[in-house]
Amino acid sequence: MAHGDITHVDIPADDMQRATTFYRTVFGWDVQEFPGFEGYPMWRAPNQISGGGFGPRGGDLQAPRSTIEVDSIEDALAAVEANGGKVVRGKEEITPTSWWAVFEDSEGNQMGLYEGTTDTDASDAG
Repeated sequence: MAHGDITHVDIPADDMQRATTFYRTVFGWDVQEFPGFEGYPMWRAPNQISGGGFGPRGGDLQAPRSTIEVDSIEDALAAVEANGGKVVRGKEEITPTSWWAVFEDSEGNQMGLYEGTTDTDASDAG
């Protein structure tokens, strides 16, 4: 994915099994848990491009949240703040080669940021 592409969509769930069964059945999504990401089932749409994960609803994950790939999370967060947005979660490590953050845009929408590469020991789920 290139800088600025939507790379991942988090979907909050109150009941993880119910949510994953729903999306598998209704849309034919492949849903798997990968080593190191237990409790966070990841999904991939049939197009093999669209993907994301299911997280427990709570905290800053109350509604679906798209994640945007960037070259530098630090630069993106500085631009967010300079243009009327705010940082919700600063840069955090996912793996030694990948990081994420969450910001609120000028309209109050929460979006994620992603930098790096994440190896899930299988085809990347999003």
